Amino acid sequence: MTYKMIVLDLDDTLLREDGSISERTKKALMDAQKMGVKVVLASGRPTFGMQPIAKELSLAEYGSYILSFNGGQIINCQTNDLMFSSTLSIEDVQTLYDVSRREDVYIHTYIGDEIITDQSNPYTDIESTLTGLPIKLVEDYKEAVSVPVVKVLMVEEPERIRALEAKLLPELSDKYTILTSKPYFLEFTEKGITKGESLNQLIQSLGIEREEVIAIGDSYNDLTMIEFAGLGVAMGNANEDIKGKADYITDTNMNEGVAKVVEKFVLDKVASI
Repeated sequence: MTYKMIVLDLDDTLLREDGSISERTKKALMDAQKMGVKVVLASGRPTFGMQPIAKELSLAEYGSYILSFNGGQIINCQTNDLMFSSTLSIEDVQTLYDVSRREDVYIHTYIGDEIITDQSNPYTDIESTLTGLPIKLVEDYKEAVSVPVVKVLMVEEPERIRALEAKLLPELSDKYTILTSKPYFLEFTEKGITKGESLNQLIQSLGIEREEVIAIGDSYNDLTMIEFAGLGVAMGNANEDIKGKADYITDTNMNEGVAKVVEKFVLDKVASI
């Protein structure tokens, strides 16, 4: 199979623990793009928080793409056009806020290039560090979030988030897509919005078949794209549930897992022709 697209989760997949991309991985992805293979960054992060990585990999030069907010937005890096966007309504935001208060967990969302929350907490601080977005602490969350948003996160320590997800899925899954990314992030988007569904929309617009796509990830919010792609790859550091759904298991993010996939399934195949 000749692959035409490589789709990459960021945290714990493309990125090492310090948030960097190894030189070997960068070279493999640049070489793939020079061959005409599209690279798609697919993350729960907001678009702004993904742009420095897109720039580092020269996605604009090669006409590649960003799939942000767990599929809530698709951006053409070359033209900066917003190809697709999904939002939660103001009413949805208020409903989710009320649920967060009922369950006594922290909550945040994004407006523009800021993270909005009404309670300072270590998990929103982590999100700020990961994305590079500043935190805006507001007194009245409902009043501050007066426009539709792409995604809402409830955040707490992992054990609380696991219990919360189990409780809220039966209650709210008919209205929202509910996924964990980091173990302390429970993410809410419009119903039907996932990395896999947005990837499907993207390849249809480009005339690429799903069999021609490699998708690589490590977490539960990556599962839909791993199952959708012709070659779904789980990182060596992925949860065992994710590995069980993948077509192929690569090395860890700290041991060139992404580079090894690109070299094996894209670059080595070309070299052998």
